Amino acid sequence: SSGINAECPLRPGAIPDAEVERQIQQMIQFIDHEADEKEVEILAKADEEFNIEKGRLVEQEKQKIRAFYEKKEKNAELQKKIQLSNLQNQARLKLLKQREEHLIQVVEKTTEGLRGLTNDIGKYQTMLQ
Repeated sequence: SSGINAECPLRPGAIPDAEVERQIQQMIQFIDHEADEKEVEILAKADEEFNIEKGRLVEQEKQKIRAFYEKKEKNAELQKKIQLSNLQNQARLKLLKQREEHLIQVVEKTTEGLRGLTNDIGKYQTMLQ
């Protein structure tokens, strides 16, 4: 090599160039190894944080879906109660209408009977007593 070597009288006690190169390579390997370990550590932490955030978001969406379907279920129950109430009211109205029609018929028959009775004075006087 054209550089100064270990036997150079200008550098007494100097480390030979080959040794310097070996130490530099060793330091580079050490730094590369540390960088690789740091990379693995950073990636593991990033994965962990990603999974935590993903889990949180999934749970949040599950809660939204549950709330949505609970609301739909409550609305369906409410609609069912409303329909049942409407059917009950329709049945009551039908029953009241039938009672009214029956009362009208009773009144008409009674009125007819009384008119017929007033034509027969004997029966009319017996009824009045």
